[in-house]
Amino acid sequence: MTTSKPIKKAKKQTKPPGSVRDFADAAECLKTLAHPVRLRMVQLLLHGRFTVGEIAEDCEVPDNVASENLRLLQRCGFLVSEREGRKVFYQIAEPHLAGLMNCIEGRFLKTGSASG
Repeated sequence: MTTSKPIKKAKKQTKPPGSVRDFADAAECLKTLAHPVRLRMVQLLLHGRFTVGEIAEDCEVPDNVASENLRLLQRCGFLVSEREGRKVFYQIAEPHLAGLMNCIEGRFLKTGSASG
């Protein structure tokens, strides 16, 4: 004779809020972020505010290329800019980028290879 275990009733799972349509803006901004130069810019700006020239030099791109990439990040709400005389400084506007960058650095940067 076989004895069967009593069937446990599964707890009703709750779904997180949102739908696919709700993630459209997030997907567009993540596509913008998904570029090596822009990821480096975010990483740099998480450590302070910098001018376009400083960012361009660090990222090894011309100033106009840096400016365009910074504008794309700013359009998504990731950055803000502030003019001081003739210089424009950029800084992080979205604090959640720090957690995202920690994840990216943990997964893709080799220990000890990050230079500051």
